[in-house]
Amino acid sequence: MIRKDEGLGFILKYENVAWYEGGKVKILDRRIYPTQISFVTCSTHEEVAKAIADMVTQSAGPYTAAGMGMALAAYEIRNESKEKQLEYLEKAAYTLSHARPTTVNRMKLITSGCLEVARKALDNGEQVDEKIFNSTIDSLNRRYENMEVVGNYLVDMFPNKGTIMTQCFGETIVGMMLKQAKNRNKDIRVIVPETRPYFQGARLTASVSQDQGFDTTVITDNMPAFVMKTNKIDLFTSAADVICLDGHITNKIGTYQLAITAKYHEVPYFVTGIPDIDNPTVDTVKIEERDPALVLEARGIKNTLDGVKGYYPSFDITPPHLISGVVTNKGIYSPYDLKRYFKSDVKKFY
Repeated sequence: MIRKDEGLGFILKYENVAWYEGGKVKILDRRIYPTQISFVTCSTHEEVAKAIADMVTQSAGPYTAAGMGMALAAYEIRNESKEKQLEYLEKAAYTLSHARPTTVNRMKLITSGCLEVARKALDNGEQVDEKIFNSTIDSLNRRYENMEVVGNYLVDMFPNKGTIMTQCFGETIVGMMLKQAKNRNKDIRVIVPETRPYFQGARLTASVSQDQGFDTTVITDNMPAFVMKTNKIDLFTSAADVICLDGHITNKIGTYQLAITAKYHEVPYFVTGIPDIDNPTVDTVKIEERDPALVLEARGIKNTLDGVKGYYPSFDITPPHLISGVVTNKGIYSPYDLKRYFKSDVKKFY
């Protein structure tokens, strides 16, 4: 099996994202990593969808989990007729793709691809779960390969011995930009805001950066402005959950204020990812609101008196005038020119 996860941090290895085997899907529980290395084992595709909704995995992890969940759904219905199998898999595709509302369009690309694989396998009398599993690995390889290209374009913007600030956990691009920086002997320092309330920056981005051998510093979410002013940040970068064709991007809550801070301090902000053709304008994006109790606690320890209210929009929207460029697998685009990405052949990404 050809794999593109060589040289990446522990949580970017395929088996440590989500893995289907023996009628079950194992998902690394990123809510508690690296304090504990523990896997959530799912016996049904509904349990996979719940794990995605409950943030067991996040960033690009749900795309892998959705593919593995489709393989599991095929296993669940394996003994029924072709018609019943297809009907079941179509329902599973909806359940998995709609586990989190903000990323439905991208998730549908995964589950629709799995459905197509299932139809062909059923027509050919092949083992459906195995075919979906293999197609998910192929999808992972494509995404990792594409993000390696994105990483190369992004690293072009890194000065040698520069200092880079990240936001949240950009999954594959974090590992690939660091892998390419190392390959090109760019001795960078990485500053990682913690990213409350799940601390994805502190627990995930910082872990990958440390795993891959970089000077890594975690700061709290209220420090970036001061750090940009006093620590000579050369570049701020994040992935995006949605890149609208009008140049607005949706990403983990806090990205907007970091982009404002970067603009004020004349720090370039480069977003990484692929424009979303199904989101032509920002008003097509639905911002997910999560359990407000999560902002009243830190990793399970409550910080407030009873009766104090919380508010937790999971994402925010950054307008194009705060973005220096959108780094894609075709190069770096102005946020005002993203439609041009689709004017030449688009290589399948997922």
